[in-house]
This record gives sequence, structure tokens and C-alpha cells, in this order.
Amino acid sequence: MAGSKSDFLELELLDHVLGNAAYTAPATVYIALYTVAPTDAGGGTEVTGGSYARKDVANNATNWPAAAAGAKSNGTAITFVTATANWGTVVAFGIFDALTLGNLLYWGDLAVNKAVNNGDTASFAVGDIDITED
Repeated sequence: MAGSKSDFLELELLDHVLGNAAYTAPATVYIALYTVAPTDAGGGTEVTGGSYARKDVANNATNWPAAAAGAKSNGTAITFVTATANWGTVVAFGIFDALTLGNLLYWGDLAVNKAVNNGDTASFAVGDIDITED
């Protein structure tokens, strides 16, 4: 499964750790869904229309429990609004620092691609979003 920290976040963390240029984590992160996966540089095709919006998630230890063994997962279910039109086949997710535009922080392919049609509700169960560092 492909996925990674974005180029933006890599540079921010390098400057934070080596150079004493503070990086402040966002108070809220926003989960995006993609029909074409992004890359570390961004891009991809984010879902649009049919009531789609990035899902806001408070950036705290309840929603993102402490990392262990080089990984961190969502600690609560993340549920999007019900689609009012077909969103297409979702193949990847992204984690952003803003509801619209903003900076991609992390992204990953879904383990199983999922068609989201009119009336469906996309969601990630606890532990389904898994971010790893090596």
C-alpha cells in the first residue's frame, strides 16, 4: 500500500528538528477522499460534488492516540456526510491542515477501493487510517 508524508510536511519537520524553526501542528485536521491518489507533492483528484466535504477531526490524543511501533492510527470512527450524488470510486485518503485548499500532510491508498454512490456514507472505522514512519 502506497502512502507517505507530503513533501510540505517533510520540510516543515526537518526545519523544526534541525534549525529550530518551530512547526505548530494544526488544532484540526481534515480528511479528504480521492478518486485518483495524490503523491508526496500533492495532486490527485479529490472527490467533489454530491455534498462532499473534507471531514474535520480535532487533532487530539482521543482521535489520534499515541504512536507505537512506528505507527499511529485514528482512535475514533471518521464518518463523512451521506453522498447526494455518486462520488466515484475512492482509492486514497489525504490529511490536510485546512477544510479547503491548505497543505497536504499525509496521504495513503485504501486497502480496498470503494465506490461511493448516491445515498452511501463513507467512513473509516477505528484504526483504519494507519500512518507509519520508518
